[in-house]
Amino acid sequence: MIEETTQDEFDRLLDDFIAKQLSETEDSLSEIKEIKENEKPQPSSNYPQDEDANALFNEEKQLYNAYHNFKCAITDMAQASSLELPPFEFSAKLLYPRFRPSRINELNNDICNGWKIMLTAQPVRLSSLPNNASDEQILNFAEKTTDATLQNALISYVEVLIELDSCEIAYHLRKAKAEKRKIEKQIYEEHLQRKEKMQKFIEAIKAKNFPIDAERLVNNFFKSVRKDPEGAQKILETNPATYAPIQVEKIPPRFFGMIKPKPEDGIRINKEIGKFLKNLKA
Repeated sequence: MIEETTQDEFDRLLDDFIAKQLSETEDSLSEIKEIKENEKPQPSSNYPQDEDANALFNEEKQLYNAYHNFKCAITDMAQASSLELPPFEFSAKLLYPRFRPSRINELNNDICNGWKIMLTAQPVRLSSLPNNASDEQILNFAEKTTDATLQNALISYVEVLIELDSCEIAYHLRKAKAEKRKIEKQIYEEHLQRKEKMQKFIEAIKAKNFPIDAERLVNNFFKSVRKDPEGAQKILETNPATYAPIQVEKIPPRFFGMIKPKPEDGIRINKEIGKFLKNLKA
């Protein structure tokens, strides 16, 4: 059985896929615009002793900045209250070269340890903060507190959450783009394979010197397959002249040229071509 393949079909499949991708990311156009292919991070010297931090992309750099501010605020708070400073394990290296959700365990641990310091150092002030407070509630609380260190810790904590969301969005968009390229490549490779197979069928038909336009036969068959694969295959095997007429004038005369081809010969040739195509393998 000959499979469907045309440039039109390839273009249609590709257009359908791209349209679907665009509709799914329509609400994230700003993120898509920021994450350009082959984008390189701008040189930075914000962290003289940390080459990884200076080499981060924008999304990751913003997250690391927020984490760094939170870490500094927690450090100041622990020192002011004579509390043992917990180990901070998260680093810019875990964000390099790009953010991955699987690499944030250390960040979560550092945030939890930071909150333990805050609750130990400022139990009275934080007692008025609602349980499971939203980002907005935390920011409103931070604006009203008179302790600058606590305020910095709370604001930077919310910034970490915001930048973490941004990194996750960017990650999933990069992943979607990679999947898109992968599928496009697969579609194109399949198209080339089917196109090569189609050419083999055309050459096989021509090799038999059948009085029929092989290209027209195969191309029209593929167009018909798009609407009705089983019906198109049945017609191909029983009446291929439906896709390209038998060229009666090209049927060789019989008996040393004495008997000219007749319409009946076209019917016979039509059946021969159908039988040939039914058994044709590529």
